[in-house]
Amino acid sequence: MIVSVHQPQYLPWLGYFDKISSCDVFVFLDTVQYKKNEWQNRNKIKTANSSMWLTVPVNYRFPQKIFEVTIDRKKHWKRKHLKALEINYSSAPYFMEYFPEIKKIIEKEFIYLKDLNIALIIKIMSFLGIKTKTLSSSEMDDLPDDADERLIGICKRIGANKYLAGAGGKDYMNFKKYEDSGIEVIFQEYKHPVYPQQYGSFLSHLSIVDLLFNCGKESYSILKGDKL
Repeated sequence: MIVSVHQPQYLPWLGYFDKISSCDVFVFLDTVQYKKNEWQNRNKIKTANSSMWLTVPVNYRFPQKIFEVTIDRKKHWKRKHLKALEINYSSAPYFMEYFPEIKKIIEKEFIYLKDLNIALIIKIMSFLGIKTKTLSSSEMDDLPDDADERLIGICKRIGANKYLAGAGGKDYMNFKKYEDSGIEVIFQEYKHPVYPQQYGSFLSHLSIVDLLFNCGKESYSILKGDKL
């Protein structure tokens, strides 16, 4: 059984969903420290001029963990995000197939950022036809603090014998610990596809919504590199 783990992100990029689709169980790692100005509360969409960030305002105090971070509900971010999606994608061929469902989730009154992120990710998994089982690390008691031992602990709880890591893991993982624990480490090697977009030259590493709105039901095949 293959397990993969990643922090819950806001409207993640294509590689995030490739990783989910490449394992048997995907664990949202929400028990690690929240990182400001990364991908946990923001992502990029394409605009007529270039790209823009969609950022969810949060209440965060160092060193809070991801599952403790709340959305700053005093800020009017929902209207801005929905308006930005409408302005930049309403003429995309598959916008209306997905936007209403995404809008419903963004308009909900989530307290915690991770709940918003996970709700959106699971909805997008359904759009893409990805049926991988998902769990959250906050559902698992007494995971070790050490990064490698925590991942090994997650694998053991689930009964996995393989851990699917991102390519960046090669730089910091202690492979001896996994070997000693009987966990084989395999790496995601994701090649970003080029697909039809609006507004001129292709931009990569945008939110998955860019692919969905532009390519509709072909999105999963494109995401997996089967169709360009």
